[in-house]
Amino acid sequence: MSRVNLPAGTTLGKSHEYGIDLNLGALGSPQFQPARRISAFAPTFPETTSDVASYDDAGDPNEDVDGRGVVISFTIQGNRSLDTGLYLPELELLLNAAKSKGEATLVDARWYHKPDEGTPSPNDAGRARFRVSASRQNTGNTGVEVWAITLTGKGSFERIQNPFTGWAATVPVVSTVMPPNAAEGELVTITGAGYLGATAVTIDGDPVTDFVANANQIIALMPAGDAGPVEVIVTNTAGSSTAFTYQRGA
Repeated sequence: MSRVNLPAGTTLGKSHEYGIDLNLGALGSPQFQPARRISAFAPTFPETTSDVASYDDAGDPNEDVDGRGVVISFTIQGNRSLDTGLYLPELELLLNAAKSKGEATLVDARWYHKPDEGTPSPNDAGRARFRVSASRQNTGNTGVEVWAITLTGKGSFERIQNPFTGWAATVPVVSTVMPPNAAEGELVTITGAGYLGATAVTIDGDPVTDFVANANQIIALMPAGDAGPVEVIVTNTAGSSTAFTYQRGA
């Protein structure tokens, strides 16, 4: 036992208490998807320096820090859909960028402290555009598929408000469904709150089999059905939203 007491109300941080979200939408209207099944999260903040040494330094180093970037590495398990064969959308985004060039190799991401208990750090969250490199790690005859990802910031990073609000799930709320009159096979955007960890979306009682969720938005594929008013319901572990009436197109 340590002989040095810590202040009351403190706790020892844990290595897994970080998250990173990938933007599946546009820069101006982000749709952040948490990266699932990650490990070995390691952010670094390399500096850019200028040599300002002179004779007065008598040979000692003297450098100014002109800028600071961000490099984040982590591993992520390769979970695939049994229906499509595709990875989870956040991993698809990363691997597509890692195989591209030019602007197509860039992704928008945010990272943040997400503790098991207590208040998330307000000073430990950021956002940047990154170029992506990826390598497949487990090439043996057994074990799960794992990818090693390195995100190298392009330019400086932005300090942001920590988006993590805690682990307790709240009942979802549906505020809008756009665009109006979407028909079978078309995408709709469901906006509201409580969508992290969404387990189901139903439209007119029919389950939506293809949807992507972040905290405040769900992108869903409209299932087959008759045109007219239908109920849209989002469900998570805390319960189901009040039905939102939407006008489905023909």
